[in-house]
Amino acid sequence: MEEDLNVTYITFGGHVEVHKYRYLYFMVVLIVYILIICSNGTIVYLIWKHRDLHEPMYIFIAALLLNSVLYSTNIYPKLLIDFLSEQQIISYQACIVQFYMFYTLTDSEFVLLAAMSYDRYVSICKPLQYPTIMRKRTVSVILALSWLVPACEVVGLATVSANQKLCSFTLKVIFCNNQIYKLFCVSSRATTMYGVFVVLNVIVLPVLFIIFSYIKILIICYHSCGEVRRKAAQTCLPHLMVLFNYFYLISFDFMTARLETDIPKTARLVMILQLVLYNPLFNPIVYGLKMKEIYKHLKKLFCQGKTN
Repeated sequence: MEEDLNVTYITFGGHVEVHKYRYLYFMVVLIVYILIICSNGTIVYLIWKHRDLHEPMYIFIAALLLNSVLYSTNIYPKLLIDFLSEQQIISYQACIVQFYMFYTLTDSEFVLLAAMSYDRYVSICKPLQYPTIMRKRTVSVILALSWLVPACEVVGLATVSANQKLCSFTLKVIFCNNQIYKLFCVSSRATTMYGVFVVLNVIVLPVLFIIFSYIKILIICYHSCGEVRRKAAQTCLPHLMVLFNYFYLISFDFMTARLETDIPKTARLVMILQLVLYNPLFNPIVYGLKMKEIYKHLKKLFCQGKTN
């Protein structure tokens, strides 16, 4: 009983008409979550099963889709519980864990996209050196760093945040994100500076690297034949679509946490839902339909299902 009294609870104040539409929200989010798991899981399974997809490009895609499943699992189950609860609350300790997982997986997505752009750069700009540069060991190291570097850097933010004194206990969102900084009694300059360092290191630098890689690819394609340009468009456009969409949404997340402007609750909810909905749901569609080899196996899988 004493342990319960020592637990600090945070209220999610970003829900709109949750008591009125709780069952509708629950069913919609449950269906979306099932779709995310099934669609991402299907493509990861196809890449794992078929040896012709055991290439760096497809392995990075599988890692990106697996990251989307983990990202969604960090948020959707708690959302489903909140829709059916009288109070939308979370313990501060659990909030810090959700915050940590959210930004670790968000940052991992940018690093994975950077790895994919590097793979495309080597494939298109240095095709003869590709087997030597993108060896299995290199791919394994890149994948490990894609998760370990963000995890190690974000743990500092989570640790500092966990030890802050709170003067507010209501978040204007539906899950724990940067808004937790507004709960603190005193804003820490050290936390802010470290947060900027993390953002620069695992978001801004990967994005700049991606832009640099694609500029180099565009230059090579401009001086190459139509076949090279077609191959580049087929493999690079999906990556760029995912990058621009995600960068735009995560920029909104960071700006709303730092700006004092009071955004209408409905507008904030719509933007937050886009952040947790778009990439996990549309990544498998983008890569499943746009990537020729994956689409071929996907089509074969469903055609076999109909035949049986």
